[in-house]
Amino acid sequence: MTIEAPTIVEGPEDSPISVDGWVLQWTPIVAGALFATALSSILVTFAAAVGLGVSSASPSWRDASVALWLLSGLYLILLALVSFGCGGYIAGRARLPYEMAETGEPEEVEKRDGLHGLSSWALAIVLGAALAALIGTSASKPTALATPAGVTEPSVLSYELDQLFRAPRRAANGDLAPQRAEAGRILMTSSGHDGVSSDDRAYLIQMVTATTGLSGTDAEHRVDNVIADAHKAISRTRAATIILAFSVATALLLGAVAAWTGAAAGGRHRDGMPLPGWMSHANRFHTRRTLWREPATPKV
Repeated sequence: MTIEAPTIVEGPEDSPISVDGWVLQWTPIVAGALFATALSSILVTFAAAVGLGVSSASPSWRDASVALWLLSGLYLILLALVSFGCGGYIAGRARLPYEMAETGEPEEVEKRDGLHGLSSWALAIVLGAALAALIGTSASKPTALATPAGVTEPSVLSYELDQLFRAPRRAANGDLAPQRAEAGRILMTSSGHDGVSSDDRAYLIQMVTATTGLSGTDAEHRVDNVIADAHKAISRTRAATIILAFSVATALLLGAVAAWTGAAAGGRHRDGMPLPGWMSHANRFHTRRTLWREPATPKV
């Protein structure tokens, strides 16, 4: 079996080098992916600064309105279109031109430019996922002051656990971490079809009575209210997670289209070819600047 090497056609010194064959040029792909990753990181940081998000690291965060969900999803889609479109444009614009551009096969050149844009899009996603995993690993790295995993309470129910064990008087050295963790695991079952079982409910009432000093009736009333609040908090968190995942998936798919389109536009600019009609509005400034530089033809 033989492997044919790509043909590199050397032209005059003042003409660009043409490359033939299905060859991925990794320099423009990497450049486009790095640009897309950097731009998306900047835009994500800006969104986090102004409060656009359907989730938060704060355990008491409860603002997850429908308007905020929709606005955050639209922003994610806009972020993907801008960042991946610019990255694809760089991948197509910086790529070495093919010899086909001068032999009457612009459709084939556009397909190959689009392939470089998609490659840049895929590499940007891998880089972004690796960066997010690295940040998550560093944030969750255990330290000497970290709470053991066995006594860690669910962060989504921290406020509800505060309500459950709230007491006017408490011992100075009273450590409620094990009780809070156990109660949190019981409250997590409130989101199931059967809800909190009667045995778990009775155990929570006993735990609240022993910890806070409330009477049986008051402890029972508090446990019922906290179970209802926990169910609402888990439902809202689950809905926010689903909407966030759907928005990210939609944004990434639309980002692939933007990367292909941007690479095709960059390839046309590279080869000096006019843009399609639906892209022509993006080239108006360049056309006006060219017309302004060209000398006017005197009328006879």
